[in-house]
Amino acid sequence: MLNLPNALTCANLFSGCIGIVFCFNGDLKSAAYFVILSGIFDFFDGMAARALKIKNSIGKDLDSLADVVSFGFLPGAIMFHLFKASDAPHQYLPYFAFIITLFSALRLAKFNNDTRQTVDFIGLNTPMNTLFIVSLPYVADYHPQVIGNWIVLAAISVVCSYLLISEIKIFSLKFSNFRWSENKIKFVFMILSIALFAWQQFVAIPIILLLYIGLSFVYFRNN
Repeated sequence: MLNLPNALTCANLFSGCIGIVFCFNGDLKSAAYFVILSGIFDFFDGMAARALKIKNSIGKDLDSLADVVSFGFLPGAIMFHLFKASDAPHQYLPYFAFIITLFSALRLAKFNNDTRQTVDFIGLNTPMNTLFIVSLPYVADYHPQVIGNWIVLAAISVVCSYLLISEIKIFSLKFSNFRWSENKIKFVFMILSIALFAWQQFVAIPIILLLYIGLSFVYFRNN
């Protein structure tokens, strides 16, 4: 039970919990950094498990439980606060934001039981979806009327929820080898994403998400 992959998974969970605290203290932008930290831990726990050849049901369940918090509840909470700050006409409307949490949980359950997703994803993965959601407070600095519109927020919530459980094929960033010829699109995506994030930070994430989905179409069309 106590091993490196599980320790990294717990670090993912811990980071998500801290992000939630920042979120409910109204500091949505700081919460975004803990999402990135959770994503880093989530990436390396799987890598460590494969490298150490550790595979058990406890690690798999723990990973999903951590992800429900970091990449399920946290993005729902951020969207909830965005709704509350919007022009929503009803006091209960912000609770609609937690549709993201519900569909994130469904997506994680689907992933755990879908043998088609051992290498790549079917449906948008929860970390990428969460990165998109946490970018919205930053986008609001440039487009306050857009992010402050409850209809836009509701539409984003519905579209993100759909993408999570859709049948759209999305490549993962797992590498069986690092040969350029076999991983060209993945390398291009990583290089462009790093460049965009370095240029515009969190504001670039919506563009990165569109790039991810677009390159996934190209990737699976050619494979």
